[in-house]
Amino acid sequence: MFDLDATMLARAQFAFTIAVHIIFPAITIGLATYLAVLEGLWLKTRHADYKILYDFWSKIFAVNFGMGVVSGIVMAYQFGTNWSGFSDFAGSITGPLLTYEVLTAFFLEAGFLGVMLFGWQRVGEKLHFFATCMVALGTIVSTFWILASNSWMQTPQGHEIINGIVVPVDWFAVIFNPSFPYRLVHMTLAAFVSTAVFVGASAAWHLLKGNDSSAVKKMFSMSMWMLIISVPLQTFVGDLHGLNTLKYQPVKVAAMEGNWENTPGKGTPLILFGLPNMEKETTEYAIEIPDLASIILNHDKNKPIPALKDYPVDERPNVGVVFWSFRIMVGLGLLMLIQSLISVWLRKKGQLYTSRTFLKFSLVMGPTGLIALLAGWFTTEVGRQPWVVQGLLRTSDAVTSHSQLFMSISLVSFIVVYCFVFGFGYYYMMQKIKQGPSKTAEPVIAHQLSLSGRI
Repeated sequence: MFDLDATMLARAQFAFTIAVHIIFPAITIGLATYLAVLEGLWLKTRHADYKILYDFWSKIFAVNFGMGVVSGIVMAYQFGTNWSGFSDFAGSITGPLLTYEVLTAFFLEAGFLGVMLFGWQRVGEKLHFFATCMVALGTIVSTFWILASNSWMQTPQGHEIINGIVVPVDWFAVIFNPSFPYRLVHMTLAAFVSTAVFVGASAAWHLLKGNDSSAVKKMFSMSMWMLIISVPLQTFVGDLHGLNTLKYQPVKVAAMEGNWENTPGKGTPLILFGLPNMEKETTEYAIEIPDLASIILNHDKNKPIPALKDYPVDERPNVGVVFWSFRIMVGLGLLMLIQSLISVWLRKKGQLYTSRTFLKFSLVMGPTGLIALLAGWFTTEVGRQPWVVQGLLRTSDAVTSHSQLFMSISLVSFIVVYCFVFGFGYYYMMQKIKQGPSKTAEPVIAHQLSLSGRI
C-alpha cells in the first residue's frame, strides 16, 4: 500500500488512531473544567445562564467522553499487536504507568460521571458540584499518567537495562523525567486553548444566526477570557519546553528549525518558510531572519543551535514533517493570540458580540486549537524518530513482524471503521451544538433553589 513497508504501515496506523483519539481527551479535559467553573458560578450567583450552559455542554461532554474511551481502548491493544518489541523492552515502565492511569483517573471519572450527568434531582447540589469537580480532576490525573509514560519515552531515566529489558530502579525519576513537567503543562494548556476556541466558535455561530441570548453571550465572553489568559501562558511554557528539548533532544530542534549546518562564528538564522530536502541536506527557498534562532533558543545571537549534519543520517527524523508541523502549530498559536487581543479591543469598544467580521473569524478559528494540538504531537513524535525510546530502542526493533499485506488490510479497516463510527459521533455532536443552549433553564433549577431555601 502506497509502497510502504510493514513498519511504516504500523506507524501510519498508530498515527491515524492517535490523531483521532487525542481530539477527544483534549476536549474532555477542557470541557470538564469548564463545566466545573459553570456549576461553581451558578452555585455562587444563582444566575440561570450558567445552569443553561452547564446543561448544554454536559451533553456534548458525555458524547465526547464516550468516544474518547472507545478510541483509547483500541490504541492500547496496538501495543501488543503491532509493537510487541516495545512492550517486551519497556513494558515494565509503560505498563504500570498506564495501569495507574486506569486505577486513579479513569475510575475517578467513571465513578462520578453518572452523578454528574444524572444526579441533579437525586443528590444535593454540593455533592453534585463535588462530582463535577472529581470528573474534572480525573481528566487532569489521566493527563498526568499518560504524559509521564510518553515523556519517559522522550527523556528516559530512572531505569537499568538487564538482559535487554528495561527495569525500573527509581519510580520518582521515571515519572518526573526531565521533559515531563514541561510536556504536562503544555498539553494541559493546549486542551484548555482548544476547548476555548471550540466553545467560542460555537457561540459565534449562534450569534451570527441571530441568537444573542444572554447565555450565548456569556459562552462567547468566557471563551475569549480563557484565550487571553491561556494563549500567552502557553507561549511562555512552549518556550521553556523548547529549551528543554534543545538540551535533551537537540536533533529534534535542528529538524524543527530546518538547520543543516552552521557557519563558524555566526549565529543561526530563523527560517520562516522553506522546503527541507533530506537528499541534498539543505532547506531550499528558505526565507530567513538572521541570528533569530540563536536569540530565541540560546539567548545569544552568536551561539549557534544544533545542526542536522552533526548527527548520523540514520539518527535524523523526517525533517520535512517536523519542520512544517512545528510551523503549523506556531502559526495557529499566533492566530489565536491575535484573536484574543482583538477580543479585548472589541470588548472595550462594546462590540464583542456585534462585530460580524470578528464573529466570522472566531467561527473559522473553531478547529484551529485541535489542529495545532495535532501538529504539536506530530512534531514531538516524528521528531523523536528513529527512536521509540530515545537512545534506547529503535522503531525498527520495536515493531511486530507482520507482512505488508496484513498491515495494509489492518490500516484500511481502521480508516473505514473509524470514519463510520467516529464520523457519526462528530455529526451528532455538531447537531447538538447547532441546536444551541435552551432559552430557559431546566426545571431542575427550581428544584435546587427550593432545596437551598431560596424559593
